[in-house]
Amino acid sequence: MCNSKSLCTPVHKDFCAACCPDKGHAQQAVNKSIAPPRSKGFTLIELLVTLTLLAIMATAAMPLTQLNARRAKEQELKLALREIRTAIDDYKRATEDGRIDKPANGSGYPRDLQMLVDGIEDRKSAEKRRLYFLRRIPRDPFFPDETAAASATWGYRSYQSPPDAPREGEDVYDVYPLSPESGLNGRPYREW
Repeated sequence: MCNSKSLCTPVHKDFCAACCPDKGHAQQAVNKSIAPPRSKGFTLIELLVTLTLLAIMATAAMPLTQLNARRAKEQELKLALREIRTAIDDYKRATEDGRIDKPANGSGYPRDLQMLVDGIEDRKSAEKRRLYFLRRIPRDPFFPDETAAASATWGYRSYQSPPDAPREGEDVYDVYPLSPESGLNGRPYREW
């Protein structure tokens, strides 16, 4: 029997359990020997729950990422259309001001977009400077073939063609995207 009148120390409890049942050490010793040791890592279930939550969050984020990418392409399309249309209008204005030769039966619009990049001789310039309207032809961001020339990514409407049925002709009055898709606003890209 243990004659210790003070509280048993942790080391003493293991030795004392057999000899001092009245101090309650015996039950603690039995519980200690039966219970498995507590691990300090993650359980498989905790890992599976965490992975499941991460997968759900990633799945929810994908449509948002695709929406943002499409919105960025639409913004790029708006800027490209504005740039080309402004250049066409500036060309027409220069023709009306007499700075560019206008063919007798011509509308005053450029024959093609490349003319806007290559430049046209300014008739009013003593140094015969060239008027440039575009640095480069912007691409249609929704055109599927990235190897196609930028000028081939657009549909062309001539001055003589009606707006609801655009056709190519002797000049370029307007451009439009060739994509059959509709924008986030529900309007087909061809009508932008």
